[in-house]
Amino acid sequence: MKKDYLLLHLSVFIAGFTGVLGRLITLDSAILVWWRMAAAALIMFLYLRITTRRGADACNSDACNSDACDVSLRRYNLRDISQMGGVGMLLCLHWVFFYASIKASNVSIGVVCFSLVGFFTALLEPIINKHRFSGREFFFSLLTILGIYLIFQFDSRYRLGIALGVISSALYALFAITNQRVGKHYEAKNMLLWEMVGGLIGLTCLIPLYNMFFPIERLYPIGMDYAYLAFMVVVCTIGLCLLQIIVLQKIPAFTVNLSYNLEPVYSIILSMFIFKEYKELNFSFVAGIALIILSVLLQTWFEIKRRKAQS
Repeated sequence: MKKDYLLLHLSVFIAGFTGVLGRLITLDSAILVWWRMAAAALIMFLYLRITTRRGADACNSDACNSDACDVSLRRYNLRDISQMGGVGMLLCLHWVFFYASIKASNVSIGVVCFSLVGFFTALLEPIINKHRFSGREFFFSLLTILGIYLIFQFDSRYRLGIALGVISSALYALFAITNQRVGKHYEAKNMLLWEMVGGLIGLTCLIPLYNMFFPIERLYPIGMDYAYLAFMVVVCTIGLCLLQIIVLQKIPAFTVNLSYNLEPVYSIILSMFIFKEYKELNFSFVAGIALIILSVLLQTWFEIKRRKAQS
């Protein structure tokens, strides 16, 4: 069990690196995401293709068993692929706005704005999934909004970054809700592949339009960008997704979700060490962060009480 919890916190720590890498990589946010999704899709396809062949070989052998014969690379119809690809497009847009927020401000701003996911989820989930609206969740989310407002006030230079971060968090809330609904019907590894493919195709179509409003300087990585991109794709995309799958098999989803509240904290700590962002912060920023943390703690406390009452 200790090993499982160690893997859980390792996955949260890895997730905290994504914001830092977004600033280290010198590519425009849309091109960065294009390379991330293209590489992740290629690696996932090769991985599933190899495991499919091994499964087929095992099936033809005398030592055939049901696990070995479970072919990894599934065939889906156009409707299924469109559903998974559409979810991947939401993830793609979230990444574009998330990295644009970081590049327009700093890592701390980008990851703090990501805390608004709870607000948008409380607002959108009852509409999409057609269930009762939670006033308590909405109230806790308002604390997060107040925290964002305080941060918004502390320096006008970061207002564009905050606006992009807010859009990013709304897109992620939509992704999380739709991913949960659609993901029930497909195997996780195959869904990850088609999400990457769908996001890649959609972004490829949007890049000419994007370039009209935000001229792209370079289409290819240079220098250390290759190393940072490789780490982002292998560790922070594919490795992180597979770690989450392993962890969710051993640890309750509730515990996993609560642990991921630490992701912005890890990102901020890393950015303070790497980019010296603590020099840019003031009391208003700290007060905003405190309100966001208070919101997370209150949500956690009431959720624990609710689960204890149900058990």
